[in-house]
Parts: sequence; structure tokens; C-alpha cells
Amino acid sequence: MSERPGSGSEFMSTVSPGVSAGTTRPGSGSESMSTVSITIDGRRVDAPEGATLLSVAREQGVEVPTLCQLDTLTPVNTCRLCVMELEGSRTLVPSCSRSVEEGMVVHTASERVRHSRRMVLELLASSVDLDRAGPELTGWMEEYGADPARMSGERVVEEPRIHDELYVRDYSRCILCYKCVEVCGTEAQHSFAITVAGRGYGARISTEYDVDLTESACVYCGNCIGVCPTGALVFRTEWDHREAGTWSPETQEVTRTVCSYCGIGCNLELHTQDGEIVKVTSPLDHDVTRGNLCIKGRFGYDYLRP
Repeated sequence: MSERPGSGSEFMSTVSPGVSAGTTRPGSGSESMSTVSITIDGRRVDAPEGATLLSVAREQGVEVPTLCQLDTLTPVNTCRLCVMELEGSRTLVPSCSRSVEEGMVVHTASERVRHSRRMVLELLASSVDLDRAGPELTGWMEEYGADPARMSGERVVEEPRIHDELYVRDYSRCILCYKCVEVCGTEAQHSFAITVAGRGYGARISTEYDVDLTESACVYCGNCIGVCPTGALVFRTEWDHREAGTWSPETQEVTRTVCSYCGIGCNLELHTQDGEIVKVTSPLDHDVTRGNLCIKGRFGYDYLRP
């Protein structure tokens, strides 16, 4: 079989694997790359050939909401929140994967675009719990006037899966953005421990044969936690704090350091609350890690506790 079931290959763009949707292709000689002329919201701009509409819009200071897009992952076009209106196109286009072409005329915030984004947000929020998705999503809901109460229908209901002391999987918050599947596969870890199984409301993130995580190919790198946008995958420490009502991100301090376990030089961001390390992340812009860590870097911090 050439494609892993549920890997999202049917949604894959033509952007090469590992190419960021937010930047030009690495190592492509962008300084001498030819450019194309496009019009964004009435402004004529020159953009590097091969760049995405999303990257060009952001360079022009246009804020474009995204959920399934990450600069270190190949676009899979699942959330459709970044769509833009391209004159001459019958449908709205996903800006995270659509490459610029000479003469394009694009509208990033037309009424058609705003209506589509509002509908996407309403459909997502009416089917899963997004209360832990962060302030950015809350801001988008307000900006586009999204009212999930307008939608009625089936909701995803699933008990949180707590099998160990490292992290919790709460799929009642999962929007199937594919980020965790990507980072577990060819984009980073190459473990292929999880994929998308089922169809429709039965679609879900699953291990092979739906076995427990400890019985799967998972190596507990935790990179899936690092890319999850909705809180469906979280550190066990964060989960416990939230359940106890003591989670306080506004008071947390983030300290950047270097992992001490080996000589690779992975950068860590230690999130501390009241003197306790509550989670560990890695910066996306670090040349070594690009946001990824191993089990030791992600979870091996108990020795730092007094």
C-alpha cells in the first residue's frame, strides 16, 4: 500500500513534504528567485514564485486565521479557515497551500470569505469542545461573529484517555486537523503510531487497531502535544491543574534552555508555575528541533524538582 490509511493524503497539496506554508522553499535560493505580481486586497505586490498566498498575505501584515496549518508541516487543507477569494475561481481557495501565480487578484476578507470562516468556526465549536483552544481562537470567534448555538446536531462525546503520567488524550476536543498524525509520521517522528480512522462523526484519531498507547508504536516523544491547537492532547500536569482549577498560564514563566541529556543541543522552553515545571515545549524557529523533542527532552524534567 503506497499511502497509510487516514494519513490525509487525499487532502495533500502539491507543496513538497516539509515545505513550510508560511515561508518560501528552504534552500531554493530565494534571494535570486523570480517573482510574480499579484493583487491582495487592492494592493499590488511582488511575491516569490512558489510562495503561498498565506505567506504573502502575512508578509503584507494581513492576519489570516488558521488551525490545521503550521510553518513546519506540509499543508493538508483540512480546517478551511484560511480560505481566500480568488477572482476567477469558482470556490474559495485554501491560502495555506495555494501557490501564487502571475496576475492573481485575491481578497482576504470579503463578505464571502468572512461568511465561510464564520460557518467553519460555528460548525467546529458546535461539534467539539473548544474551551481550551486558547485566546486566539476565542478572538476569531468574536471577530467573525461566530455563534455555535445556531447549529444543532451530534456532538463528539468521549471520555478522556488517561493511561499514564505523561499526557492525556481528550478527543472530545479534537477537530481532526491532522497535525498530530503528520508530526508522528513523515514530517518528524516517523513512528506512525496514530492515524485517522472511521468516517463522518465516527472519524477519530486512533492507534493501530485502537490498542492502548502503551501497546502501540508510540515512543512518547510528545510532539503531537506540541502541535495540537485545541487542547485535545495535553501534558498530564496541565490536565491535573485544569481539573483542580489551578491552571494559570498568565502567571507562568517561560525559560529557554538547552536539553542536558545528549550533545545534539535541542532547545527547551520550560513553562513554570509557582516554581513547578508544568510543561516543556521547543521553539519552532530553532534549527535543530523545529519544535520537536524526544521523550527525555519533553518529559524528563523530574530531576529538576527540589
